[in-house]
Amino acid sequence: MSKPTTSSSSSAAPPLPPIRLKDYEVTEKLGAGSYGNVYKAHGKTGAREVVAIKCVVKSQLSKSETDNLITEISILKKLKHEHIVHMVDFRWDANYIYIIMEYCGGGDLSRFIKSRESLSENVCRGFLRQLASALRFLRSQDIAHLDLKPSNILLTAGKRPSLKLADFGMAQRFSADETRSSVRGSYLYMAPEILLKSKYDARVDLWSVGVILYECLFGKAPYKSGTLEELLKKVAEERPIVVPRQSHLSKECRDLLVRCLERDPDARITFEDFFTHPFLDLEHFPSEESSKKAASVASRAVEMDRAGNLAEAFKLYKEALDYYVPLLHEEKNSSRKEALRTRITDYVQRAEQIKGQMPSSSSSPSSSNVKSPSPHKLEQRNSVEDSRFRELMELCSMTPRMATGLEIAKAAEGYELDGKYEVALEKYQTSLGLLLPLLSTEPRGPRKTLLHAEVNRWMNRAECVKDLMQAQEKVLADAKLMLAEDPSSSSCEGCGRATPAHDSCETDEGGMLEEGAGKGGKCVWCTWKLKSLIRKKT
Repeated sequence: MSKPTTSSSSSAAPPLPPIRLKDYEVTEKLGAGSYGNVYKAHGKTGAREVVAIKCVVKSQLSKSETDNLITEISILKKLKHEHIVHMVDFRWDANYIYIIMEYCGGGDLSRFIKSRESLSENVCRGFLRQLASALRFLRSQDIAHLDLKPSNILLTAGKRPSLKLADFGMAQRFSADETRSSVRGSYLYMAPEILLKSKYDARVDLWSVGVILYECLFGKAPYKSGTLEELLKKVAEERPIVVPRQSHLSKECRDLLVRCLERDPDARITFEDFFTHPFLDLEHFPSEESSKKAASVASRAVEMDRAGNLAEAFKLYKEALDYYVPLLHEEKNSSRKEALRTRITDYVQRAEQIKGQMPSSSSSPSSSNVKSPSPHKLEQRNSVEDSRFRELMELCSMTPRMATGLEIAKAAEGYELDGKYEVALEKYQTSLGLLLPLLSTEPRGPRKTLLHAEVNRWMNRAECVKDLMQAQEKVLADAKLMLAEDPSSSSCEGCGRATPAHDSCETDEGGMLEEGAGKGGKCVWCTWKLKSLIRKKT
């Protein structure tokens, strides 16, 4: 049993009854959600799993609040999605109803924004894609959240966090054409039709998404007000929200923001258009579905490649990579990540080979006779390539991680030119491990264009280095096999290696080693070393 807790709403309020959970130990208060306080706790036995527990005092619930809580629990029981907080269990006793949820250790999005004042478009896009993925799942279940705001969006960790949508205390089931009129949500993020007490439908969630995106980009909500009266006055004026013109937003980002913040719900972006908007590109968002699509497209690419249809194969390889690169960025399991990286490298290499083999538009294709080229060695960069690399380095002056990846890859080229293939490959793989995730989240612009070209170059080089190393190993393996199968070969007395008869030698009467045709002597290498040693002594 944990220590008794006290209410944070008023110092005069009576102390809350103790929290009694047989399997969990409550450690600290995390905050307050709809209808209850939220605490951090851990299991008392086994793996001592860390969880978050919403503790709702039963005696303080009105009938409508009880109905909302029952709705929240029934909804959470059915929601299984990567970007929605998972309900582990729910329990009750004489004093409390306990909703036990997965713990998210990165705080909430509101705190994240305040700690940075505002977020880059690139970061906003990453978060918004995850939120949109959760909303798409909710719409498939005919559920509207109705209380979307940064404090209800949790982050899994402080570094490279994933987003989790939480607090479904206001959520309701909404069919596509259903409307409501009761006031729900948080005033600053409420759609105008709710604040003005008009009928509304599930599209109010899209208004809230627009407010969240605006706050992420500019550090404050568009209708930021000191009082509720001031907020209502701003909403009643029916002035459209103006996106600051001095902001450097991409065309796609600005378009989505403006369309979400359309006051007229009939003119506001639809869910279908939202989920297919190019700024989000949910088609290639990492998921089980996109992984299956990637595998299917890649399989078709290989089939076309084998059939000699290079143009179609090239198109499909590129399409598969559009799915695979985001999956690589999101993959956290190291072995699966390495397997993905290898697969991507293979497809990029093959696509580049096909690109070099495909006939120009003026000639008719005869691709059935095209063979894969053997690995070619790296040549020094020409002046144009050097210029582009320097330009990219200058554009990365404020992105240390990207600059480090570029420097490592440049060093890899040096090792490859020196014939140190093993070191070169390690450097290429290290640099691509840094650059591929950055490329997948880089917004469109000159830097992405240059980075994309360099990453393609280095993925191609890494594959060529692998091929060169394999070619060297094959030559050695073939030589060993040839020697093992040669009945006239024997072993060198000096080093023990197999040596053909024509490389053996004997000792003459004067003690000097001369090459001969006898068996059982020393190999040429051992003979040369011994001759050199004798010459030095004499």
